[in-house]
Amino acid sequence: MIFSELECPVLQEIAVVAAPDQVSNDLDGETVILNVKTGQYYGVTAVEARIWDMLQAPISVKDIKDSLVETYKVEPARCKEDVLAFLQELSDEGLIDVHE
Repeated sequence: MIFSELECPVLQEIAVVAAPDQVSNDLDGETVILNVKTGQYYGVTAVEARIWDMLQAPISVKDIKDSLVETYKVEPARCKEDVLAFLQELSDEGLIDVHE
């Protein structure tokens, strides 16, 4: 799935969740994700870690964006762009499952 091509109404219906073949942990304040299938580790920023926490249960892309806008008082359009880019990276690496 290419998240950047999604229109706003579609975002309300797309749910994402962390894939079962990964593990993550907080190491000295930094979240690290391991893709069990590939053995590759990924470090994420604080905001990305917040998104990752939300992905531990199925959640809509819209709900992720809305939560971040409220928490960080960020411009909604910029937030949407950044969230979609991060979700695309996670999807490309097989770290999330997407449910339409």
